[in-house]
Amino acid sequence: MTVVLKNNQLNVKINEKGAEIVSVTNKELLEYIWDADPRHWKRHAPILFPIVGRLQNDEYNYEGTIYKMYQHGFARDSEFEVVEHTNTKVVFLLQPNDEIKLHYPFKFKLYVTYILNGNDLSVDMLVKNEDRHSMYFSIGAHPGFRIPLSPEKESFNDYSVTIIPDHQYSLISLDKDGLTTTNVHNKSGLTDPLPISHHLFSEDAKIFDVSENKKTTFKISSKKGKHGVAVTAYNNQYFGLWSTYPQESDFVCVEPWWGIADSESSTGFIKDKKDISRLRCGEDFYAKFTIKFF
Repeated sequence: MTVVLKNNQLNVKINEKGAEIVSVTNKELLEYIWDADPRHWKRHAPILFPIVGRLQNDEYNYEGTIYKMYQHGFARDSEFEVVEHTNTKVVFLLQPNDEIKLHYPFKFKLYVTYILNGNDLSVDMLVKNEDRHSMYFSIGAHPGFRIPLSPEKESFNDYSVTIIPDHQYSLISLDKDGLTTTNVHNKSGLTDPLPISHHLFSEDAKIFDVSENKKTTFKISSKKGKHGVAVTAYNNQYFGLWSTYPQESDFVCVEPWWGIADSESSTGFIKDKKDISRLRCGEDFYAKFTIKFF
């Protein structure tokens, strides 16, 4: 089932499966969200939970038991329940079912709330630990945006990314298996917009360490057009920037992450995972980002 949010500026469609945004159009009927063409990438804007990225061997160890967990976790393929819905707000809820329990032994509630306000869509993600023990998780988002937005007068290479605040950030590399490597270096020149090209993604996603910021914005805009998007996240450790390569696709994902993939040297124990979040019994975790469509 698809849920619709709308106001005088935007019309937003969100699937109950994955609580995933599938369409955002403005009053000119301009579509911002990637269409999930399976020949390129079959998703629109998945929610990432309870891991971000990939685990070594797609598995983790929790108290002596090995659990399988595939890239970005199970939330993106799970059916959420709608617990509240108005013209400009919807609240989705995910709780463990028998299938989830095979891969993740913790009792939890994951609420994903979308609120439409003018040209802004805010996304609030609330994790509640319902277990008697501490739970471990990461969370993030993976929205894909059509680039170019106006293909009749723009090309992919007309776009660039502006990062706010504008200083140098550490750039984290991935190996061929999607694990982080020890090749971490400072990326110079980020005080200027970063040009977008297909070759930019020749070594997989660009992952920026933004952990020093309380608020970070990645803005995608065109030198030939007036439309674009700006994704602002709060207190997240990382932003991912990704498109397919060598296949050339007309989208770019701008991904706020509270967590990251395993590294080449990960122990496999989820308690030791880099930047894993730990919630004690009865505690909550709150993550927030907003998308401005212009």
